[in-house]
Amino acid sequence: MRYSYGITTALLIGGAAISMITGYPAGAQVAQNDRIQIQDAVPVDGAPASFADLTEVLQPAVVNISTRQSITVEQQASPFDQFFNRRRAPSGPQTREATSLGSGFIVSADGFIVTNNHVVAPQSNGRVQATLEEVTVTLPDGREYEAEVVGTDPQSDLAVLKISRPEPFPFVRFGDSSQARVGDWVIAIGNPFGLGGTVTSGIVSSVYRSTGQGGAFDRYLQTDAAINRGNSGGPLFDMQGNVIGINNAILSPSGGSVGIGLAIPAEDAEPIVASLISGEEILRGYLGVQIQPVNDDIAEALGIEDDRGELIQMVQPDEAAERAGLRAGDVVLTVDGETITPDNTLSYIVANIAPGTTVPVTFIRDGERRSVNVTVGRRPSAEEMRQQQMFQNEDDDDQAAPSDGDGSSMIEEALGIRAVAINPNIARQLGISPDTTGLAIVSVDPSSDAARRGLQRRVVISRANGREVESLADLEAVIADARDAGRGAILLRVQARGGPAQSIPVRLND
Repeated sequence: MRYSYGITTALLIGGAAISMITGYPAGAQVAQNDRIQIQDAVPVDGAPASFADLTEVLQPAVVNISTRQSITVEQQASPFDQFFNRRRAPSGPQTREATSLGSGFIVSADGFIVTNNHVVAPQSNGRVQATLEEVTVTLPDGREYEAEVVGTDPQSDLAVLKISRPEPFPFVRFGDSSQARVGDWVIAIGNPFGLGGTVTSGIVSSVYRSTGQGGAFDRYLQTDAAINRGNSGGPLFDMQGNVIGINNAILSPSGGSVGIGLAIPAEDAEPIVASLISGEEILRGYLGVQIQPVNDDIAEALGIEDDRGELIQMVQPDEAAERAGLRAGDVVLTVDGETITPDNTLSYIVANIAPGTTVPVTFIRDGERRSVNVTVGRRPSAEEMRQQQMFQNEDDDDQAAPSDGDGSSMIEEALGIRAVAINPNIARQLGISPDTTGLAIVSVDPSSDAARRGLQRRVVISRANGREVESLADLEAVIADARDAGRGAILLRVQARGGPAQSIPVRLND
């Protein structure tokens, strides 16, 4: 979690309207929203005298969500045990259970529930591997149901669950977040700190707030309604009782609510939820560029309006932008007739265009306004995107972090190295031949012998003890053989970009 004036999700771990077949007679069920007597709940001439009537009608459709996860942690014996005559703790995986809490809301009488992906997604990283064992949904009346995870979409941080019972569930429906205005009253209902049924009120502080994190879904409704840990996935209602946002994150220096809550707009969430419920694959458009918003200095240098357009910093080889002739230094102004602004970013516009669609793109190059037709590609998965950027930023150590499936705990423990197998994508980032095989070093423990020998990020390992290594398993096998033979080191054949290949002995950690 990032607390110092950065995004922190409200949960800590320990384009079509939805049309759903409910299995009940048409017209037999009425959304909770439709039960509201607007003239009684919200006087037209001012602020509501009370939110009680609104809350009473909506609260039955808001649920608490808890998960049980199995956490496996790779344990390592401390190198200081021998100095203090301590008995060494056994190395190897240790398993324990963990739980998490969040919020959600029912969107159909037959029990489909919307929440955030991070509420139900196992939280794995590094040596910690998590497996989701169980999801429990608790209704406001205290009844509990085991939930099925119907679908998840990590890129938008949305998930859909399903619970079942013979009688229908109370439910709510989405509203139109595009009609929200700064200053509109809103209420949030959720499960902060496990306190189910908590209601807070506030106003819309900003519409389509960008946090600067980038990406296709970096736009939120901002509210000063109190949102805290456990509110994630809960609904943000307007005064007509419609869900206009899904509470997702907060900006805070402390981790607690300071009046800056962020909610995924219903306008963005509703079609994704519909696709998850129907089991459709979610396809998003992609240009294959790294971009930067046009700031005052860039605008002045190029003689264009500020707050308009985005500067292309890099073009991915053989992706849509490169095939259309776009290149680094171009400033993209419009895509398919839509002007690019901080509230309507290039990533967002393109992500909502179906892959394979050809659209006009206007841009500035060398001071001239130009236009080109671009056939939009398919946006890679989050894992593919991460791999594309693993070695691109030379000075950005944050790019070095492997994902849950990357790296080898055995290699890291023995050598102090985290590495990935080289594929054509990684080879391109390293500036080497696409048919290169071996391992690319992602990070090196500064206290390890490997670091003392000069090994560092982006160095390629091609052989170990004379054997080719094309996968992590190959290097693991060499380490295991060396240990079985009682050897305390292995000989790595390595090469840094632009340098000669070298054979370097690296001692194994005890």
